[in-house]
Amino acid sequence: MEAFNYYNPTRLIYGVDKQQEIGQILKGDGIDKVLMVYGRSSIKKSGLYDEILKVLDTQGVEVIEHGGVKSNPVLSHTRLGVDLAKAEQVQAILAVGGGSVVDESKAIAAGACMDEDVWNLFTGTKPNQALPLYAVLTLSATGSEMNSGGVVTNEETQEKFSFSSPYTYPKVSIVNPALTYSLPMDYLAYSAVDAITHVLEVYFTAEAMPLMKRRFIENIVLTIIETTERIMEQPTDYDSRAEFALATTWALNGLAAIGVKKYGFPNHMIEHSLSALYDVPHGAGLAIVLPAWMKWYSNNRPEVFLRFAEQIFGLNTADEGIDALEAWFRKIGAPTQLKEMSVEQYDIQEVASNALLTSRKWGMSDQYSQDVIEQVLRLA
Repeated sequence: MEAFNYYNPTRLIYGVDKQQEIGQILKGDGIDKVLMVYGRSSIKKSGLYDEILKVLDTQGVEVIEHGGVKSNPVLSHTRLGVDLAKAEQVQAILAVGGGSVVDESKAIAAGACMDEDVWNLFTGTKPNQALPLYAVLTLSATGSEMNSGGVVTNEETQEKFSFSSPYTYPKVSIVNPALTYSLPMDYLAYSAVDAITHVLEVYFTAEAMPLMKRRFIENIVLTIIETTERIMEQPTDYDSRAEFALATTWALNGLAAIGVKKYGFPNHMIEHSLSALYDVPHGAGLAIVLPAWMKWYSNNRPEVFLRFAEQIFGLNTADEGIDALEAWFRKIGAPTQLKEMSVEQYDIQEVASNALLTSRKWGMSDQYSQDVIEQVLRLA
């Protein structure tokens, strides 16, 4: 096991109706004015929008609204949020939504404390402070509720980059699994794929991994597979929603990678370009990229791919395990071919060229050149 220093400052609150505590939590932290960041219409349709405003009003917390976050958050909208936070001199950011809302909120929280453009966060600037961030989750997928990273697309340059900072961990994240009942089934599928990919990238690329970590990741994958199927059969099965939500949080809060030697996220690197160029839902893009990458990469870690096939699907060969995962993606309604997202063979070079920017930024270009990225995409 590698030496590690693990720290996660996020207070995680799980349970039915726990979102009603957000007003007391903010008031208890001395917060009187927040920028509430949310998506387009779902929280208004579900009634959560009115509920949050009511509990905040009861506690005397003033709300400045910044709605309209896209499922792939964009820089122009993030900049508007930064400007609004500064102009209104809010004391904190409250994200109400899924991972995209939390991601944009992290950038706003840091950007509101900077004199320079918020995009600089994504190109190298390290913030030295951020407004405190609070989150009420409506979708489980990205783990953004318990990590410090965020991803935003620059529409002008078509770059989808990420940043992280010790200052952008949510201070408090509230997860009520019942709030995910109305999530469309295609987005449940995309959420499952995203979380599975988070842990499988560590699982397959790590140079060395303790057996405990292998079993931890396998448990997350099995839990997500089983609960996804149960939820699709019974959308209001609270226990399945709760287990699914906890598994997706655990998938990217750092626990899966502690004690692990050198790993990477090549599938996210490639997928970011699909969603930057074609506005593909992130989980849908990963469902396309991950099986293709597994086929390309499996000879690098044959014993790990064999273990995956055995432990997850009860199969006897690495290739069978890859095929089984791809078949499961199709079973839950996720795309597994580029053409399903209207990305054609002639688009592959453009996607790979764009992905190379992230490959270089993440220090992966020695292994993932444009040619290699094209090879992976052709398998999709």
